[in-house]
Amino acid sequence: MRLLIIDDDLRQREMLLEVFTDQGCQVTVCGDSREGLLMLQSEPFDTIITDLKMPHINGGEILKAALKKDPDLPVIVITGHGSIDSAIEAMKVGAHDYIQKPFDPEELILAVRKAEEHFGLIKKNRELSAQLATIKADELIGASAAMREVKSIISRAAPLDVTVLISGETGTGKELVARLIHRASRRAGARFLAINCGGLSETLLDSELFGHEKGAFTGASQQKTGLLEAADGGSLFLDEINSMPHSLQIKLLRVLQEGSFLRVGATRETSCDLRIISATNADLKACVKEGSFRDDLYYRLHVMNIHLPPLRERHEDIPELCYHFLAKYGARYGKDIKVISDRALELLCGAQWPGNVRELENVISRAVIMEESASLSDIALPEEIKTTKQSSTGNTDLPVMRLNEMEQFMIKKALIATGNNKARAAQLLGIDSSTLWRKMKKL
Repeated sequence: MRLLIIDDDLRQREMLLEVFTDQGCQVTVCGDSREGLLMLQSEPFDTIITDLKMPHINGGEILKAALKKDPDLPVIVITGHGSIDSAIEAMKVGAHDYIQKPFDPEELILAVRKAEEHFGLIKKNRELSAQLATIKADELIGASAAMREVKSIISRAAPLDVTVLISGETGTGKELVARLIHRASRRAGARFLAINCGGLSETLLDSELFGHEKGAFTGASQQKTGLLEAADGGSLFLDEINSMPHSLQIKLLRVLQEGSFLRVGATRETSCDLRIISATNADLKACVKEGSFRDDLYYRLHVMNIHLPPLRERHEDIPELCYHFLAKYGARYGKDIKVISDRALELLCGAQWPGNVRELENVISRAVIMEESASLSDIALPEEIKTTKQSSTGNTDLPVMRLNEMEQFMIKKALIATGNNKARAAQLLGIDSSTLWRKMKKL
């Protein structure tokens, strides 16, 4: 257990160091509250013990700084006879416990052990929440090797508070991945905000990101809070980061290095604590070589990289995506369409999809609106899909193979949805129980 003790009383510090070292804790002691605050901000700790009345920075400020770093971090305050009201106030702010002087060391040991148990449960819940957020990420459809790798990187990167760069063509789902990372992180309870850096002028993007002071420029009639400040404690997604002007790249670099920025027209810096997730549909390394993107910013953003493959490189995921969007838009438009015809699925699997998953979703959405029967037919598909040159990535048996895999996928989904009740699963699939039994035996 990593324990930080901040106390200006030398004898008490030495006593606590000895007591908790004997308890098997990894103890750091600070006699100067300023040093303690720096240590708190730069090192990870499981519990903080701080005296309430100290020169320079009091225990209340230490408490606030600790809770800003981690709202669940247990802080135990030590108080004298004359400051019991301050201790109660500290409890209201969020202190885990308080100990009144003079105290029995065993009393403080018990308080620390309770804090350890409390923090351990929270840590476990965070880990489970992160796992569940990733597991329940039904929007990220696909079991291809490429998508399994993407999901694996998300599950590893999300709990770590590091910058992530997502690369991939337009329509591959970069913002979706950014949202999944946020949902599976310790910042999940805070805000997720997004902005497209390529859709705004330099002046407007500057104002949107960093905010501005009243009168900073013509039309600035009041102070504006920028996205960096609004997303404090959460995550900010910067799409098309390759389009960010050079002057704003310098300002963003300072945010990543120092955790602070200047509003447009301001003279004092504003601090911020947030996670930056960025995305690009261009080769950012090539942008660095040609001089349009700063190399120091690139390396700051590129701590973790997730590359989303285009849909044409993962055709095996198309049937599952089609049925996912069929269920989504069938429910939205009140259409009871459960299956896709062989011919329609063959056309969908063979298309090139230059617009990637976004284009496929739009096609299925339109087809659901157009379809009048209980089966999505090729007639409902747009002409460009019916007349497009089919993919040559596989042989003529590929659609049949995919249909078999799709049938297996649908049976599994039905069994899961009905708690393995085969009669209800057969009803859900629109077949009788004996047909389901034969199919399961065959598969």
